[in-house]
Amino acid sequence: MSQTETIRPSLPDPATAPELFEGVLTRRVLAFFIDLFVMGLMVLAFAFVGLLAGFLTFGLAWLALVFVVPATIVLYYGATLGSAKRATLGMQAMDLVLTPTRGQPLDGWMAFIHAGVFWLTTWISWPLSLLFALFTPRRQMIHDLITGTLMLRRSPMVRHWQSHSARTSQAY
Repeated sequence: MSQTETIRPSLPDPATAPELFEGVLTRRVLAFFIDLFVMGLMVLAFAFVGLLAGFLTFGLAWLALVFVVPATIVLYYGATLGSAKRATLGMQAMDLVLTPTRGQPLDGWMAFIHAGVFWLTTWISWPLSLLFALFTPRRQMIHDLITGTLMLRRSPMVRHWQSHSARTSQAY
């Protein structure tokens, strides 16, 4: 067993665990639209509060309205991907989970970096990012490879890691 395998069990392989990767790309796209809807509602709520605050501060709070969208994105991804569930609301609805591949924990900072690189690569060329995922064996998009993460189906993943840990404990 190599040193990296002692830190983190070997990553699932689509050939040996295809149930972890079934429909991941479609689920990711649907999860993205769910997340956009949720973030849109959050932006509307924050903008409404900012609008009211602007009246109370004679227009001074209206200057902060330019930060509503970026702050919403940072808060949403940091709070959801950085949580113990490691999934946004859309990902949870689509049975997806974000898994680190380099042995580091997936904390709030890593979730923020993943979201930032996602929005950057999507802004530059979202078709290329989706197309890229079609040619990687684990269906990773560009931002997944850069940040060292992997998107998997949550429900079969739990069974996969349990069976993997049982096999490694029997080897000793």
